Amino acid sequence: MSRKTLLTCSLLSISLFVCAQGMSLDSVRIMNEVVVTGTGTYRRTNNAPVSVKVINAKDLRDAQVTNLQEALVKLTSNVTTHTNGMGTFVNFNGISDDYVLILENGKKVVGDDRWERISIANIKRIEVLSGAASALYGSDAIAGVINIITDDSKDVVEVSNYTHLTSKGRINEDINVDVNSGKFSSQTSYGYKHADNWQVNKYQEFTEINNETGETEAVLKLTGRPMSTGFMSHNISENLQWRFSDKLSVYLRGNLYDYNTERPRSATYFTQSKNTVTDSEGNKTYSYTYKQKSAYTYDLHHRSYTYGGGARYEFNKNAHVYLDVYSDNFVSKYNYWQTAEKEDYELTRKRTHYTNETLKGIFRLSSWNKLSAGVELIQETLDSESDNIDFSTTNTYNVFAQDELEILPCLEGVVGARYTYNDNFESHATANVALFYRIGGLRARISYAGGYRTPTLSQLYATDQAKTSGRYTLNNTTLRPEKNDFYNLNVEYSNRWMSVSATGFFNKVRDMINYRTMTQEEIGMDEGLTDLYNSGWTTIRQRDNIDNAKIKGISLNAKFVLPIGISIGGGYTFTDSEAETMSLDSKTQTYVFTTSPTDKSVRNVARMNVAWDHSWGNYHINMAINGHIQGERYSSTYGYAPKYQQWDFTTRHSFFLSQVTIEPGVGVENIFNKRDTSFWNSNYSTINPGRAIFVSMTLKFKE
Repeated sequence: MSRKTLLTCSLLSISLFVCAQGMSLDSVRIMNEVVVTGTGTYRRTNNAPVSVKVINAKDLRDAQVTNLQEALVKLTSNVTTHTNGMGTFVNFNGISDDYVLILENGKKVVGDDRWERISIANIKRIEVLSGAASALYGSDAIAGVINIITDDSKDVVEVSNYTHLTSKGRINEDINVDVNSGKFSSQTSYGYKHADNWQVNKYQEFTEINNETGETEAVLKLTGRPMSTGFMSHNISENLQWRFSDKLSVYLRGNLYDYNTERPRSATYFTQSKNTVTDSEGNKTYSYTYKQKSAYTYDLHHRSYTYGGGARYEFNKNAHVYLDVYSDNFVSKYNYWQTAEKEDYELTRKRTHYTNETLKGIFRLSSWNKLSAGVELIQETLDSESDNIDFSTTNTYNVFAQDELEILPCLEGVVGARYTYNDNFESHATANVALFYRIGGLRARISYAGGYRTPTLSQLYATDQAKTSGRYTLNNTTLRPEKNDFYNLNVEYSNRWMSVSATGFFNKVRDMINYRTMTQEEIGMDEGLTDLYNSGWTTIRQRDNIDNAKIKGISLNAKFVLPIGISIGGGYTFTDSEAETMSLDSKTQTYVFTTSPTDKSVRNVARMNVAWDHSWGNYHINMAINGHIQGERYSSTYGYAPKYQQWDFTTRHSFFLSQVTIEPGVGVENIFNKRDTSFWNSNYSTINPGRAIFVSMTLKFKE
């Protein structure tokens, strides 16, 4: 038996032994929770016509996750992440997070830092919808929707603090203060995150040709560039609500997020130059020189702020109207320390503004018919000196409706449509339809949804100049919207003690936007492009609708709850993707079509969660093992990253006093010390620094 298998079995045996001593009949069971994402109306999970995966607050506490991305990776098999020097990117069912809509309490979260702005300590549940949902939610909902529902305490005063400490300076601190006084309530939260820089391999690899043997050799040089970049962030949120009556309530909300990288100022790296010498007989020999340079001259600084408000009015029990108005704003800049800061700041600032105004009504027309309908106005602006964009703007006008029909006592249907008019792309309509059949604990769902995503302002207007690589990127205002067709079939069986499901999906995406390198003939036909090429820009490209993708897969999930406090869950997702891409053959100067998996996709992903809960009076213990296993991840630039797995062991101890709850926690992250030791700038499978002990503490006061 291997050491890994022995350790896993030992941890499971400890949990089972402790459980057997207590023989608790704690009330752990499969939860039939309320969800809203699938239809836009409140439904129980078991009776929702559209399949929605729910991650509840207990799941998050048991896994002791510290951010939204980690929660999705550990607790679903549909999500994988990829981290490089540009940040962390999410892949959802074989497609990038550019096609995934993130909502917080039903409101769209935008900006480059949208994943990091969600406070994990204040989440009531996460609802994950696989599939297109453009008819209900508009642009970006091509691959799926992730809706974060935040907690709203009903106590007069509730104050909670969550602290999580791990190696490499990783600190997570979340403070929440909820106040309820009569018709008024307030929810205030503050989050602080920090991490140091770290490396797993301190070398970068260069290749040389041996003049004597003609073979390629590897040369290693030290690099100060970290695998994971240090950072510090602050996140403040406020939500105020007034319930004037049972019929009328009004809310105001705001959020401020500030993020700074903390890269090592003394870090250096090497650049390689190839020198060619030709003798009198025409024979060529090569030599190589290396120049050490400063790795960084600046830190990245992001700041986002959101503000808005809305109201809910109930005409009667069959008619509710909702008004929501909010603005999401993002600003980024570079903080230079080795150049003229003021001058460079003006050249690199980027600002985006997103404003949404929605009026929506939910009407129960009869005992078997519920209609949701509304209008939506979206305004977007982009001002970016680094992309040579001077205050570009676009408006999108939407009308949408969705009808939920009870056809038979055991059969329901959903039909929806959205009409969209955009300043740049005029009119378009998307539709969705679903059928839901249930009998006893068995449920079957089949659905179709069309997706529609308009090009971003950056894709339309950005001009980028990469001097080190000689690449010049032109804007393209003739881009077409991206579209898709998503088919989904789900079969599920559940009762109080078990839940098993199988979901098959097929996603066909058309007119995907990617970079197209221009031919010499195209360059020669345009005087401006010819001047660019002659001035040293060896590659001239522009964004274009050149890609198509077909993604099919199956997702299997199961959870079992034993009457002795043990719950066992797991999932497996198989994804088979095929992306058709047009690329330029530099020798023949002709375009060729190639097929490959979609970028950053993983064919096989699995997860496993085992937890044990038990109570003795005012003391409760939770022990859990969480495992994530994934196959090779494909990159269109670097090829395949190695497969890997990570297993974590967590314990949480809860002491319930009269008005105070104290929950210390301790665990082991990455039990088997799985690390990717590839050279710097590789296609890493994981950036985890290795096995680490973590500690956490939750304090909660209620009155």
